Amino acid sequence: MQIAPKIDHTYLKPDCTEDTIRQICAEALQYGFAAVCIPPFYVNLAAEILTESSVAVSTVIGFPMGYACTAAKVEEIKKAVHDGAEEVDVVVNLCAVKSQRWNYVHNDIDSMTRAAHLNGKIIKVIIETGLLEPAEIKKLCSICSELEVDYVKTSTGFNGPGASVEIVQKLRKCLPKGIKIKASGGVRTTEQAEALLHAGADRLGTSSGTLLIHSKT
Repeated sequence: MQIAPKIDHTYLKPDCTEDTIRQICAEALQYGFAAVCIPPFYVNLAAEILTESSVAVSTVIGFPMGYACTAAKVEEIKKAVHDGAEEVDVVVNLCAVKSQRWNYVHNDIDSMTRAAHLNGKIIKVIIETGLLEPAEIKKLCSICSELEVDYVKTSTGFNGPGASVEIVQKLRKCLPKGIKIKASGGVRTTEQAEALLHAGADRLGTSSGTLLIHSKT
């Protein structure tokens, strides 16, 4: 299985430096990763480095808590697109989910999806499965399906459990074929990566991309 083209090479630690971003981009080019997923502050730099390459620039929105107001998230998306992002990984408002404020959740995801799609960009909606009940996961999948997001992403990797084969399989059953799945959070071994892909994941978000490739070879 070719793992590299499925990897979003990720570095989102708060003390991330410019040198780290340059290294992440160089590794993505070397190994042929699908994208780099980096802090919004460095989108412009990554876009410059990866110009004319096949590696996409992805960044995070409302990260990692998701409870910023919708208008703020939409402005984050607009700024990221202006700086050169091709994909945005957005966090749902878990406070609204846990309060059963489904109209708010629908509007939040809808507004962010429109902001991305009107600019021709890909949106990955992070639902933080490790903090959700099965009924909440099912409802979020229904909303994401209705709004035709590009990906549903398992986790931020910062809050609660990360990706698992079981959760990817559950998402695959809840989502139409046209919506892809990104498994993220704790993906650190080649065996785990391959299992997640076999379970139905289309992308893997990991800061261990180079390790996965080296252990594969």
